[in-house]
Amino acid sequence: MIKTLTSSAVPRRPSRTHQLYGALALAMLAGLAISVASGVVPVAPRALLAALASPFATADEHAVAHAVLWDLRLPRALMALLIGASLAMAGAAMQGLFGNPLADPGIVGVSSGASLGAVMIIVLRIDALGAWTLPVGAFCSGFLTTWLIYLLARQSRVEGDNARLLLIGIAINAVAGALTGYLTYLASVEQLESLMFWSMGSLARVAWTPVLTVAPLALLGLLLLRRQAVSLDLLALGERQARHAGVDVNRLRRRLIALTALLTAAAVAFTGTIGFIGLVVPHLVRTLIGPGHRHLLPLSAMGGGLLLMLADLGARSLDPPNEIPIGILTASLGGPFFLWLVARRGPGAR
Repeated sequence: MIKTLTSSAVPRRPSRTHQLYGALALAMLAGLAISVASGVVPVAPRALLAALASPFATADEHAVAHAVLWDLRLPRALMALLIGASLAMAGAAMQGLFGNPLADPGIVGVSSGASLGAVMIIVLRIDALGAWTLPVGAFCSGFLTTWLIYLLARQSRVEGDNARLLLIGIAINAVAGALTGYLTYLASVEQLESLMFWSMGSLARVAWTPVLTVAPLALLGLLLLRRQAVSLDLLALGERQARHAGVDVNRLRRRLIALTALLTAAAVAFTGTIGFIGLVVPHLVRTLIGPGHRHLLPLSAMGGGLLLMLADLGARSLDPPNEIPIGILTASLGGPFFLWLVARRGPGAR
């Protein structure tokens, strides 16, 4: 009884998982503050605070600060959070579905399909929906690519269908990449600039309309994907064990692919292809807290949003007034970091 009273009197230390939640939340707030306070145009902190306190007032003394904060930096930072969270959480789900730490949202063909749709619209000069033609076309093309992969993969209903779907996704990526390269070869000089912006990824053209369009899609996808955590944990034991536990593996597979397509297509429709977020972030979170998807999915979303927001800050700050394409920056930083993680874990680690 003395032991019980003594243990109950000692405050329980927060677990590593809860510490990671707190650290990422604080880092996201700090990163958001730094992102809106930093940029090519110098703005005094007092002016930024005044503009933040009065979003609908544009007094003459704070007109520049108001425009910089509300029209440029804040929507850009929020879009980075949404896209990073979507790509990272989708990557964590795909790695759990395929049982492969190298899987990411692009492996099912969504990113390459969206790129192909955007390139077709640019090169063929399609303008049916005005300024919305490119993002809508990229979004629909990503979904159509995913649907095509399902048609090709539906022949197999036995265990191991995940590997078949993974191989078909790789093949579709290769075909879409070849078609994109051919259309790029046919593009004119003025079209190459738009193609470069879209293929390398950038948040330079983000405004409130894209943010308000992506936000509900991203939040819905993140919420629905979070509800699949228990099924993903059971699937990690094997398809046969998951079926014995009551999981409809085929339905789970379709649901996860659809949600991943929703998150990835919504993410890349306005900002282009951004790689490595969905590959590195879930792997890093998994090494810190383990493979349980209950915390892996939301922590990956937080880490992905933070990483992309910091990457965007670096993209527009390293070479002012020019901007480094954010896709190049994430790949150049994520590749070596991922190799370091693999070397650190060792050849026999799991």
